[in-house]
Amino acid sequence: MRLTSVLCKVVMHRVLNVAEKNDAAKSLARLLSKNSASMGHMMNCDFTAAHNSWSNSDPVVLFDAPIQKKITDRATDIEKTLKREVVKYQALIIWTDCDREGENIGFEIINVCRSVKSNLKIYRARFSEITYDSAVRALSNLTQADERVSAAVDVRQEIDLHIGAAFTRFQTLRLQRLFRFDSKQVISYGSCQFPTLGFIVERYLQRENFIREPFWKIIVEH
Repeated sequence: MRLTSVLCKVVMHRVLNVAEKNDAAKSLARLLSKNSASMGHMMNCDFTAAHNSWSNSDPVVLFDAPIQKKITDRATDIEKTLKREVVKYQALIIWTDCDREGENIGFEIINVCRSVKSNLKIYRARFSEITYDSAVRALSNLTQADERVSAAVDVRQEIDLHIGAAFTRFQTLRLQRLFRFDSKQVISYGSCQFPTLGFIVERYLQRENFIREPFWKIIVEH
């Protein structure tokens, strides 16, 4: 197996390989070695506790409210596993999907691991398919994770949270006062949700207003 100088330095140490999905981890483990894996995003964005109360905070302030990233409940076991395992290793290879979300998940893993081992060497494996040849090619051409790509995902998540939370609270509280419906019912708003809802309504109206017309076709037999 031909390896780059970067990989030659890595193989002299114990290396923790972390994938994004279970099936990817199992496939890579079957092809290369025994590894551990995380599943999807480990963290999510949320407001600080001071802005969690709907009744005590004006929805308008949510546009500028501070945001924090924290480990999700379903990822606490993964966080513990990473922190426990990474102390045994000198390097970390990120095998998350090679798209924006995957890059962001990669940095979530990096941040967790570096919180207990700051001198950890970090490498990024880039691949388009999970096959032996592709995995070997990725190992032979290890790169660095792209922080700019990850930051773009962080910005998108923060914008979605600021806008979605502010408008969701505003319209829910407003409509509750107007129509006096169950206070537990939420009228949500989302930057993707509303355009999607518009497409659904548009299609529904097309079906409802459809007027039958005769159509003709020509059949030729030989």
